[in-house]
Amino acid sequence: MEVTVLFSLFVGGLVIGLPVAITLGVASLAYLTLAGIPAVVMPQKMYAGMDVFVLLSIPGFILAGNLMNLGGITQRIIRFANALVGWIKGGLGLTNIAASMLFGGITGTAVADAASIGGVMIPGMKKAGYPAAFSAAVTAASSTVGPIIPPSVPMIIVGALSGISVGKMFLAGAIPGILMGLAMMVTTYIIARRRNFPHQPWQGFGEVGRAFAGAIWALAMTFLIIYGLLSGLATPTETAVIASVYAMIVGCFIYRELPLRQVPKVVIDSAVSSAGILVLVGFANVFGWILVSEQIPQAIADGVLSFTDNKILVILIINLLLLFVGMFMETIAALIILFVPLLSLAEAVGVEPLHFATFAVLNLMIGLTTPPVGVCLFVCAGIARLPLAPVVVAILPFLLTNICVLLAVSYVPALATWLPSVMMP
Repeated sequence: MEVTVLFSLFVGGLVIGLPVAITLGVASLAYLTLAGIPAVVMPQKMYAGMDVFVLLSIPGFILAGNLMNLGGITQRIIRFANALVGWIKGGLGLTNIAASMLFGGITGTAVADAASIGGVMIPGMKKAGYPAAFSAAVTAASSTVGPIIPPSVPMIIVGALSGISVGKMFLAGAIPGILMGLAMMVTTYIIARRRNFPHQPWQGFGEVGRAFAGAIWALAMTFLIIYGLLSGLATPTETAVIASVYAMIVGCFIYRELPLRQVPKVVIDSAVSSAGILVLVGFANVFGWILVSEQIPQAIADGVLSFTDNKILVILIINLLLLFVGMFMETIAALIILFVPLLSLAEAVGVEPLHFATFAVLNLMIGLTTPPVGVCLFVCAGIARLPLAPVVVAILPFLLTNICVLLAVSYVPALATWLPSVMMP
C-alpha cells in the first residue's frame, strides 16, 4: 500500500504540474508516514544525498556561466563561431550550434546555454529571415550538447552517485558531444538548402582572426578546465572555482563589460539556482532510498532479465525507458532515481559503467527537448514568442538526428570509453 501511495502521489504531482522537487518530497513524506518510519529520516537522507564533495562544483560552474553572460564572453563566442561558419548556407543556424558547443563546454548546463545563446541568436536569426520556429528549435536542440561536452553538471551527479571518476565521465562525453554537434550541423545545412535559408557573405580571414583574438580569453577557459582535470592539478570542484574566478577577472578587467558592483548580485542569483538543484538532489535521494529499501530496482532488473538477457535488447529497453522518462521528469531527478538500478541491469549484461553512464546522460539530455516537460523547448519558445506546438514540429528532425547519435554511442562503446582510456588510463 505504501508503495502504491508513493507512486500515485509522484505521478499525480507531475500531472498537475507541481515542481519535481516538491513532488518527490511530498510522495516520500507520505510513504514514511504510512510506513511508520520516523520523519527525522527525511532530513537525514536529504543531507546524505547533498553531502558529496563533488557536488560543490555545481554552484561553481553555474556561477561561471552567469559571469560569462554578463561579462561579454558569450557574445564573443558567437562572433567567432559566426566568422567560421556563418557564410555557409543556413550559416546562422550553424553558428548557433557551434556557439553552443563552445559555450556548453564551459558551463555544463543546457538551460543556461538555451537562455544565453538563445537570447542573442533567436532574435538575430528572425531578423535575418529565418522562421521563428526553426530558430527556436535549433537553439533548443543544440543546447543539449553542452552537458555532454565537458564539463557537465549531470555527469557530476552521476559521478557522485556511482563513484565513477568525474574526470573520466567528462572525457567520455567529448566524442559523443562533438558527434551530436556535427550531426545537427548536417541536419541544419540540409534543411537550409531545401528551404533556401539565407547566409552571409564570407567575411575573410581577417574577421576570423579578429573574432578569434576577441574570443581567445573565452576559449582559453575551456583549456583551463580540461587541463586542470586531466593533469590532476585540480578536482572538478576546484576547477569550477577557478573557472568562476577566471570568468570574473575576464569580464571585469579584460573585456570590462561586467561592473564590479554587479558581481554580488550574480553570486546571489547563482546561489539561488544552485540551491534549487541541491534541494532536488536531496529529495530525490530520499525517494531513491525508499525505492532501494523496497527492492524496486532489483525487481526492475529481474523483470527485464526474465524477459531477455540479450545485451542488444537490454540496451534498447534502457534507452526507450530513459527517453520516455526524459519526456516527463527533470534530468537530475531522473538520474538520481533511475541511474543506480539501471546501472545494475546494464552491468548484468556486460555493459561497462562508464559506457552506460555516457548514453544514460545523453538520453536524458534529449529529454530536455521533448514535450511535455522539455525545459529547453519552453525557454526557446518563450524567447521566440511562439506557442510550443510549432517549435515541437520544427525540432523533430533534430530529435531524430540526436537519437541516431544516441544509438551509435549505445552500441559502439569505444565512442565513450576510448578517450578516457587513452587520457586517464
